[in-house]
Amino acid sequence: MGPLANERSIITPYRRHEAGSQPPLSYPAYQSNVRRAPTKPLILLPHTLSEITGPIYGHGEIGETDNDLTRQHGGEPIGERIIVTGRVLDSNGRPVPQALVEVWQANSAGRYIHQRDQHPAPLDPNFTGAGRTLTDENGVYRFVTLKPGPYPWFNHYNAWRPAHIHFSLFGRAFLTRLVTQMYFPGDPFFPYDPIFQSVPDEKARQRMISKFDLETTQPNWATGYKFDIVLRGPEATPFEG
Repeated sequence: MGPLANERSIITPYRRHEAGSQPPLSYPAYQSNVRRAPTKPLILLPHTLSEITGPIYGHGEIGETDNDLTRQHGGEPIGERIIVTGRVLDSNGRPVPQALVEVWQANSAGRYIHQRDQHPAPLDPNFTGAGRTLTDENGVYRFVTLKPGPYPWFNHYNAWRPAHIHFSLFGRAFLTRLVTQMYFPGDPFFPYDPIFQSVPDEKARQRMISKFDLETTQPNWATGYKFDIVLRGPEATPFEG
């Protein structure tokens, strides 16, 4: 059996998300979302071999410090050092190995290194706020980073985003990409954030919140958080449309 036959043997159609578990494409409380959302019903295309298997990304581009956002520059970044780890699982609870996981986030003061982010919070020359890694054979990923700060945005009066980390997941190909946000437990901005509240189901919203984990926490060095990502099924993590 050749390589292509092996590839085809593991291909199964994707399961659609459960009703109510994902944010709607248009959510009026999130003002800029309305301008970007489609105004006509989406057309669901069949999942064929080309959608599921290609093009494939290369594994050789991931560097030694790509999953440690605190070691990517010459000095120590300022903020609360954290470890974020978890598993990527399919709809049946099985681990997804060799999935490309990327993260991006604001720094500990709540500011991104981006020309459009000009709110009066300091930039950190030792923190870029982006990283990536591959899941291992058990579907486990791990990042070392800083806990991001909340930040203001112009959606409505006195609007602040809860502290969060953006996650991007690629499956076996670049065409199979999912994007979500990980939040931190007990954030006071949850009731006021239209992006978080755009997920209709309360149980689904809770699946976007990480859990403090003492076992992951390392003494005198970093606190730990667990965040599992479920791709499909009744327990799926909410993803951006």
